[in-house]
Amino acid sequence: MLQTILACFLVGLMPPVVSVLVMRKAKERAQERLRRATQAPVVRVLGRNQLPNDRHHVEGVGYIIGDITCKFNACSAYIRCAVNPSGPCENCCSYEPRDLSK
Repeated sequence: MLQTILACFLVGLMPPVVSVLVMRKAKERAQERLRRATQAPVVRVLGRNQLPNDRHHVEGVGYIIGDITCKFNACSAYIRCAVNPSGPCENCCSYEPRDLSK
């Protein structure tokens, strides 16, 4: 009788323990994906991390990458533009000058 009660108790504890382990693993994976996404503008050259050459600091905005004169520039430190997010901007066939009259 005691063995049956103990077995039922252990079987009852299994789902919460398993769900906690699964949630912890999912959180670790999400943090890893976020870390990789925040390091996306870093170019890996010969095994070293190097910041992109087309990184500019704009007062009040911060760092942005890409050609800041292009209409499609995302004004972001993570992606260059909607058309060519990973770059490079040199000789991009979708380049359009930004309309500064607005």
